[in-house]
Amino acid sequence: MRERYAKMHRAGARRVLPAVLPALFILAWTVVSATGLIPTYLLPHPLEIAGAGYTYVLGQHGEGPYAGRFISDAAASLFRVGCGFAAAVAVGLPLGILSGRLSVVHRLMSTTVNALRAVPGITWLPLAMVWFGIGMRTTVFLVALAAFFPVYLNAAAGARQVNPLWLQAGAMMGVRRLRGTFAILLPGAMSHVMTGLRLGLGISWAYLVLGELTGVPNGLGAVIMDARMLGRIDMIVVGIIVIAVIGRLSDQLLQVGMRFCFKSARRAA
Repeated sequence: MRERYAKMHRAGARRVLPAVLPALFILAWTVVSATGLIPTYLLPHPLEIAGAGYTYVLGQHGEGPYAGRFISDAAASLFRVGCGFAAAVAVGLPLGILSGRLSVVHRLMSTTVNALRAVPGITWLPLAMVWFGIGMRTTVFLVALAAFFPVYLNAAAGARQVNPLWLQAGAMMGVRRLRGTFAILLPGAMSHVMTGLRLGLGISWAYLVLGELTGVPNGLGAVIMDARMLGRIDMIVVGIIVIAVIGRLSDQLLQVGMRFCFKSARRAA
């Protein structure tokens, strides 16, 4: 009975613990707003933010400049992130696996990748706007470029640490190279691959906002940019919160999807 109670206590603690820091932050935010330590034109009260968020998400068109825009903005941003992240994975994952296993590919790629990785993302923005104009293609390019590096580097690190004896044993048992890649190499590197995918997806949201700040008509980053021009601090904060929530949900969805598709991902969890 005592052991069962201890297990229930630990399970309850695991459910509550993630909410501790957000709750403390909101409490501190409320106290600071109520006491006037920070003027409301710099940081509005949480209730004001909640009202603006409610209007943005559930309001009807015409009730305000941002009322009812959430669905269209979120859909546009999700589509851009999805396209850019998919492109990064399609290129970065196989190149990373090859770089981790073949020294000639590693020597070919390492200098260029590490040099480009040191270039700040915002410096690509003017060039991307010249190449692709303002809109979808510029944002997708920035997202794909940013997500490529963590996906590639972690896939290479994971493939490099897979014991060659596993592949040799598979070859002795008649496992062909292509099948061995999916049956032995990828499962052995899965913990690194998962880390790279999660990092890449997280940074995709950061670069999404950068791409949407260029003047696109819709998207979560576009809302933040428009709110800045109008002096709507409440909508800037709402946009930040919405991106944080959607980014967290997309990270969880990625983990669930990988665990559903790959047994090795379930073991690496």
